[in-house]
Formats: sequence, structure tokens, C-alpha cells
Amino acid sequence: MRGPATMAAPLFTASQLAVNLLSAQSLLAAFGVLGVGVVMFAETGLLIGFFLPGDSLLFTAGLLCTGSGDGGLKLSLAPLLVAAAVGALAGSQTGYLIGRKAGGALLARSGSPRLHAGAQRAEELLERYGYAKAIVLARFVPVVRTVLNPMAGALHVPVRTFTLWQVLGGLVWSLGLTLGGYALGSSIPNVDRYLLPMIALVVVVSLIPLAAELYRSRRATTADKGAQG
Repeated sequence: MRGPATMAAPLFTASQLAVNLLSAQSLLAAFGVLGVGVVMFAETGLLIGFFLPGDSLLFTAGLLCTGSGDGGLKLSLAPLLVAAAVGALAGSQTGYLIGRKAGGALLARSGSPRLHAGAQRAEELLERYGYAKAIVLARFVPVVRTVLNPMAGALHVPVRTFTLWQVLGGLVWSLGLTLGGYALGSSIPNVDRYLLPMIALVVVVSLIPLAAELYRSRRATTADKGAQG
């Protein structure tokens, strides 16, 4: 007879232990829908998750719901949408609560230049565009969407205001990118062959709302200076 130790299933398989955290395809192959929820939570709620591939993970996961991926991996759309939304919303709210309690202490302990640059951009967004626009726009900017939540908590953005706009922005971001990948995979045969350029395009497109807002802001500033002159 086998003892309990030999009969117990391993907590993680070899493929899961060897997962590449920077690769959306590797994460999905190892953890599936559950991995999407966990990554969304970590990237939006924990400062240590700033490097995770949020945009590409959502888009690739939506694509895999059509069965277009390599290796026959296919995800279910409904559970994926739930996992993406819950992870993104719960992570953002958690990050806010951490920032409200810990203030800037967590950022001060970090030695990552990229993280500090993201924190500076997040604070600039909050000051320049106000709470509502900044919270929504930050969802579409990597790293900034990680640090804006604790920054909002540290700056004592009202809980109701933060919750309202993070839910709105979180749903548009998480569901929009996932459904975008699903729509593309459903309409273009063998689209997985062009996955890398498509992911690059998604990242660029996700920055359009912020770029448009910056453009409008600069035009308004120029118009004000012209009126004063």
C-alpha cells in the first residue's frame, strides 16, 4: 500500500512551477481562468505586481476563448469575464485601502525606478484631471494603474468617489480588452499567428484615452495663454 505522502497530489505541477510571469500565454497555459483573476488582483492591488502583463493577458485570454490559440487551449468566456472583472475591481479597492492605511511608506521602501516614475505620473494625473478622470484613465496605463490606487488612498480621495470611478474604469478596461480579443479571434482565422504585433497594438490603443486627454489639456492651456496675451 502507498503511504499518504505518496498518494497526495502535488500542490503545483511542473508546468506551473516553470511559468513565465511576463508571458500572457505561459500564465494562461499554467493557470487558466483562475490565473487571470489572480493577476488582475495583483497588478491593480499590490505594488509588487506592477510588472505583470495585464493588457496582454486580458486580450490573449479573450482570444483563447475562441480556440484560436496554440496547443488547443480554450477558455470559457463567461467565467473569464467574471474572473477578470472581480480581480480588477477587488485589486483596485484593496490597493486603495492599503494606501489609506500605510500612506506613502510602501512606495518609500521600494527601490524600483519604474515604480517611482509610475507613482509620479499617478499623482500628476490626480492633480491635473481630478479624481474621476484620473482614476478611469489610469486603468489604461501600465504601472500607473498599479500605483494610482494606493496613491489615491494616501491622498484621502473620498471612498465613494474612488469606488464609483474605479468600478466604471475597471469594467471598461477588463471587459473591453477581453471582449476585444474574443471578437478578433472569432472574426479572423489563425489570428494567433499575429499575436505579438496584436498585443503591441492593444497596448498602443489602450493609451489613446490618456493621449487624447493630454492633447485637449494642452490645447486648452495654449488657448488660455493666447487669451491672456
